[in-house]
Amino acid sequence: MIARIWHGRSRPEHAGAYEAMLKPEVLPGIGKVKGYRGSYLLRRNVGNEVEFITIILWDSIDAVRAFAGPDYETSIIPEERRKYLSRHDAEAAHYEIVATHGLPGSR
Repeated sequence: MIARIWHGRSRPEHAGAYEAMLKPEVLPGIGKVKGYRGSYLLRRNVGNEVEFITIILWDSIDAVRAFAGPDYETSIIPEERRKYLSRHDAEAAHYEIVATHGLPGSR
């Protein structure tokens, strides 16, 4: 399994609206994509900003490529969400999940 990890920051006054857009589905339609396994949305206050981290789980790096295209490391941020971000990673990082503990399906 692969974890696609991305960081973005917003101003505190935009954080609630940004979070509300991500809660139903991190990216529009992602739940219907073959190989999608689920996601986590993390939030924390950092100085005068709010940091968000998304962790999207995929069956394989091939599933990530099928979803994101040949330049699969490039961040995918729908235009209507960009206005809430003060800064963000231009690329997502991809990690092979080699072990889990205490979660369903743990290895």
